[in-house]
This record gives sequence, C-alpha cells and structure tokens, in this order.
Amino acid sequence: APASGPRVLRRRLGGGPVAPLKLASGCDRRCTFCAIPAFRGAYVSRPPAEVLEEARWLAGHGVRELVLVSENSTSYGKDFGDLRALEKLLPGLAAVDGIERVRVSYLQPAETRPGLIEAICGTPGVAPYFDMSFQHASGPVLRSMRRFGDRERFLGLLDQIRELAPDAGVRSNFIVGFPGETEDDFEELAEFLSAARLDAVGVFGYSDEDGTEAADLAGKLDAAEIARRVDELSGLAEELTSQRAEDRIGSLVRVLLEDKGEEGGFEGRAEHQAPEVDGTVLVRGEGLALGEIVAARVVGSDGVDLIADAAVDPVADASAGPNADTA
Repeated sequence: APASGPRVLRRRLGGGPVAPLKLASGCDRRCTFCAIPAFRGAYVSRPPAEVLEEARWLAGHGVRELVLVSENSTSYGKDFGDLRALEKLLPGLAAVDGIERVRVSYLQPAETRPGLIEAICGTPGVAPYFDMSFQHASGPVLRSMRRFGDRERFLGLLDQIRELAPDAGVRSNFIVGFPGETEDDFEELAEFLSAARLDAVGVFGYSDEDGTEAADLAGKLDAAEIARRVDELSGLAEELTSQRAEDRIGSLVRVLLEDKGEEGGFEGRAEHQAPEVDGTVLVRGEGLALGEIVAARVVGSDGVDLIADAAVDPVADASAGPNADTA
C-alpha cells in the first residue's frame, strides 16, 4: 500500500482463486439464541477505502473471487451513517483489476432493502447470490427468537430477488426445536421450504448456549423430539435442493475453476454456489485452466452438485437457449 494510504496487514494462509474479505465485526442485533454480541461487541464497519485496498492486495496475490464476510453484511456502513454503503461499495470492488466475481455473505432478511437487491442482481461482476439468514418461517417462533418475518414475507422477498435475477442462488440455515416450537410451527417451516426453491439448506437442532435469553425460555423440547424434527426437515431439504439442481439442467453457468476433478475435468463453482457450504460444478472440456471463469452448459446433476460441458462458443451457446443440445 502507498505510504499515505491504508495499510493492509495480512498474509494469505492458503492459495487458490477465492478469498474472504472482512467487511465488519460484531453485531447490534439481539437474537435470543445468539451470544455473538456478548463476546464480539457492537457492529463496527471497516472504512470503504480500507476494504478496497485489501481487495487490490488480494487481486495481486492471485484472487479472482472475493467473498464479503461479517456477522451481518446488510448492516455495513450504518455505524458511520450510510445505510447504502454496501450498495456503493460493490461496484468499486467488482471493478478492481483482476477480480472477476464478488459475493456477499450473511444477509439479514429484515435489512435486505430493495436497493441492495438491485445492486447484487444488477452490478456486473457481483454474483446474484443471497445467503439469507431466515432461521425459521413461523411468525411466533421468529418473534420468540426476536427476529423479523414469517413464511409469506420471506416468500415475497424471494419473489423480489427472482424478479430481477430468475436464476439467483439462495441459501439459508434453519433452527429446529426452538423452545415453544409447536407441530404447527414445524409444519409452517416445512411448507416454506417446499415453496422457497432454495439451492442450499442447513438444518440445526436447537441447543442452549450460555449467556443467551433462549437458554432461560420455557417450552423446551425433548432432545429426541428435536432430533426427529431435524432428521425430517433435513430429508426434505435434501430432496428439495436436489430438485433445484435438476432444474438447472440445460442452463448456461459461469464457473470459477478451483481444482482438478477426480475423474477428469475441473471442479469449480457457479455464481449460485458459495465456497465450502454449497454444491460444486464438474466442468468437462479441453483447454481449461485453474483460476479461470468459463461458461458451461449444465448437462446433469448429482444431489446439489452439477455436471457441465464447457461451451466452445459461449456467445453462440447462450443464444441457442437454455435447453439447447451442446453435444
């Protein structure tokens, strides 16, 4: 960094074309099941100039995709009085020389405003990807968690996203067996999953955490009942996310090649897949190289993972339509 500018005190501990870029630390929300505010403190955003300088440093060390991370990325900038700071930052990050993809992680539904949806869906170089922290879909359970929303509001939010980017990737995590969760609440969550068409789903059984309000709530469920609900919802989630992957067969995806495949080809991730937590794409073709982003036609799926053939002529292949035969 220049002597007069922000200094990046960082060393990459791993290689590869993907790296996290921290936006902020701490959290101002007070979810009853979470202890993060107690040990990480209030939300503190990093200055935009510092974030951009680190992005340039990462690009100079071979990074092609930035994954923006924090406890709550939708709050970025609020502590220095700019609720649109993230929308303003994204174009600058995407324009950094060498960076080909920017991905935002951990979005709070209550703070996912229309302008942010438009920025994520409409900024070239930003992946139309939404890591939404839904946690549940029953209004009473969410209120007990001290969180926003219900099934109808969340489905409406997904409609807003898909109106701008029909193929946007969406993932979320859910807590099952929260104190007071009834069978009706559980069914409400299952109905939401069936309608939401999520690409990736994490299901976790509730357990007490020291220092949280939820640890003292009445209506605790038996451990065996929580395990049963986790198994049931996990099975449903696996079926639904596999169906969502099948829906992408025939589509054209842009894949960042990250590793050699076990049976030939290259393994990578499309725009709707985040590193480590989502599925992958096995790309088959000639003349491919690690670290590049290639266009590929999806020809099959295996669970949440996709199989695709590299497009010989991406422009012509795209004009042929989503169901064209690329053989």
